[in-house]
Amino acid sequence: MTRSARKLHDEIQAELAPRDDDNRLVPLLAAGRAPRAVFAALAAEEKRITLSDWRSFHALAARADEPNARTFFGGLAPGEQQANGMLDALIAAAGPDHGKERPRAGCQAYPAYVAWLALNGESSATAAGIYANFAAFGRYCADVAAAMRRHYGFGDAECAFFDFFAADVPEIEEQALAAIQAGIDAHRLDEREAHLYARLFQSYELQFWNTLADEFRG
Repeated sequence: MTRSARKLHDEIQAELAPRDDDNRLVPLLAAGRAPRAVFAALAAEEKRITLSDWRSFHALAARADEPNARTFFGGLAPGEQQANGMLDALIAAAGPDHGKERPRAGCQAYPAYVAWLALNGESSATAAGIYANFAAFGRYCADVAAAMRRHYGFGDAECAFFDFFAADVPEIEEQALAAIQAGIDAHRLDEREAHLYARLFQSYELQFWNTLADEFRG
C-alpha cells in the first residue's frame, strides 16, 4: 500500500502536539497580563521575519524540481509579502520597539532556520516539516487577535496580521499534501528528515514567542 501524505502529516502533528502549549507569551496576552509594549516588539520582529520568509519561500520554489512543491512554496511567498504590509497599522499604533536587543536573536532564529531549509532541505520533507506547524501557529494568531481586541483596544487594522494567519485556507492544505505525496511517490522523501524539520521548526517557533514572553512577562 502506498504511504499517504495525510498519514505522515498526522503522525508528525501527533509528535509535535505535546509541545504546542509550551508557548508562554500567548497565555499572557490572553489574560491581558503582558504590557502593551510587547506589540511594538511583535510587529518589529515580524516585519523582519516576513521579508526573510518571502525570500526563503521564493528560493524554495525556485530550487524545487517537482511541480507540486513549486506550487506550494510559490503560493506561500505572496502571503508573506501581504502580511508584511498588514503590520504597518500595528507599528503605527504600538509605537517604536524600545527593547534592549533589537532585533532579538531568539526571535530571528526562526527565519534563519527557514533560510537554511531553503538552501539545504529536500523539498517534500521541507513541505511536511513546515506545514505540520501551520495549525498551531494559526491558533496562536487567533488567540493573539482576540486578546488584542479584548484587552488592548486594537481594531481590525491593527489585528489584520494575526487575523490573516489565523484564517483557514484549504488550498494551502491541498498544495502541501500534494507536495508531500509527490515526494513519497518518487521515493525522495526521507520521513526521518520530515520529522526532524518539523521538530526544529516548532522549536524555533516557540523560541520566538518565549523570547518575548521572558522580556515582557510584566
